[in-house]
Amino acid sequence: MSEFENKNLLILTNSYPDEDNRHYGGIFVKEQVRYLARHFNEIYVISPQPYGSNRNLRDYEYDNVRVYYPRFFHLPVEFFRKRLGDNFFKAAMRVIEREKLEFDLIHAHFTWPGGYAGVKLAKEFEVPVVITIHENRDWFLREYNSGNEKIYWTWRNADALLRVNKKDVPLLREFNLNVYSIPNGFNPGRLKIIEKKAARTELGLKDDAKIIFSLGALIERKGFHYLIDAMHLVTKKRKDVICFIGGNGPLKKRLQQQINRLGLQNHVKLLGFVPDDQLALWMNAADLFVLPSLSEGNPTVMFEALGVGLPFIGTTVGGVPEIIISDDYGLLCPPKDPECLAEKILIALDKEWDREKIREYAGQFTWENIVKEIIKIATKIML
Repeated sequence: MSEFENKNLLILTNSYPDEDNRHYGGIFVKEQVRYLARHFNEIYVISPQPYGSNRNLRDYEYDNVRVYYPRFFHLPVEFFRKRLGDNFFKAAMRVIEREKLEFDLIHAHFTWPGGYAGVKLAKEFEVPVVITIHENRDWFLREYNSGNEKIYWTWRNADALLRVNKKDVPLLREFNLNVYSIPNGFNPGRLKIIEKKAARTELGLKDDAKIIFSLGALIERKGFHYLIDAMHLVTKKRKDVICFIGGNGPLKKRLQQQINRLGLQNHVKLLGFVPDDQLALWMNAADLFVLPSLSEGNPTVMFEALGVGLPFIGTTVGGVPEIIISDDYGLLCPPKDPECLAEKILIALDKEWDREKIREYAGQFTWENIVKEIIKIATKIML
């Protein structure tokens, strides 16, 4: 049994999926909570949401976890941006008081506003607080260089800071000596191993096609327009390649227009939302997983791809080079470079990959193992 079996944990997070994971934001937090729940008596997740956004989110419970989505007023103007952390704190406080929640430790996700509110609550209730800083690197560097005293106060007053990559640890230690590098992870139970032919049959894909799979929000930072440009170059070399991009977002129409303009309708297809029961099929059906991001912290989908033995082709952003440390696991190129990305894809399609070796390597990044590291740090700050 865990040393925390009689303790309650409060989770504060900017986003958290709904009961069936259709609202996908913060899925990495939910998967982590799944394993943290084995160590604690009860876990309370509070994810305040502005009025008018994510209207379908409803409070729910599962196992020993209770999830709350309190609402607060927010407008995208400077006055409300400055008050976001305090309003986040007040929304969380309303839930705590209404539900009479008692907790022994706070784990906040992201610096602003979750981490800031977490530190305020920790001072209010005299409990320790740890913050996981998931921010992609561009976002993190904006915070670091912001001169924002609320952000700096948050980092200084946390009992521990967890950063999802190693390269930013020295920067955070300018504010707090208790900084640890702990990457994201993946849940192997969510992505069972399926024989490639069976997965393709289920999805209606050709056996002789070379399949590329990618997944993420269709936003600028994910760089999918560079992947489409790369596919334009790839298809000049070989015609048997099809790239499937899963996910929704504001750039969907623009990306489809780019596909149409380049005449890639038979080679690049936008899948939209990929539900959990389909994700394992796509991961196992593919020959490669490609993520062309412009900025990352440490992308969960990278670990999920490696977890099923799928080689990862991506960019040298955030913590990605700290994970793809050998060309036995994948190939990397600079961001915003479709020529290099196309070259790496073509090399990877011709390479004989040892998928079992990739799976074995990924084993160290299961959420079960990552949570063990979090528990070690929680033990230190609870003493």
